[in-house]
Amino acid sequence: MKSRNEVSAGGVVYRRSGKTYEVLIGKDAGYHRWVLPKGLVSKDEALETAALREVQEEVGVKAHVMASMGEPERYIYVSHGMRVFKSVYYFLMEYEAGSEMEHDAEMEEVRWATFEEALNLLAYEGAQKMLQRAQHMLKAD
Repeated sequence: MKSRNEVSAGGVVYRRSGKTYEVLIGKDAGYHRWVLPKGLVSKDEALETAALREVQEEVGVKAHVMASMGEPERYIYVSHGMRVFKSVYYFLMEYEAGSEMEHDAEMEEVRWATFEEALNLLAYEGAQKMLQRAQHMLKAD
């Protein structure tokens, strides 16, 4: 089977809500599962730039990068008979402006959730681990 590498970037976008934090998650329109916003990095595009672009496109908000979330999420999947080795680089991002109602068609729904709610909703273990890493970085409940 032929194979290729694929690199994406995304973000864990947070905001304070009283004494707690909320994070932005989206329900993918293609496979109807809750995910973190992310997308392909264009040729010659910086990871951080791609992550900010994808967050704005997919979930409709502007944010700024607070920190890299370290080692990427890595997984393998098969698409059209090709094995894809995927690396997703995430950044911890603080919400600046915009509305989650302005999300693009890639997401059927976007919402703010507490860390606990988001951990229960996120469909994939890799995304859950990134969210737990963000929670630890923020020292949030």
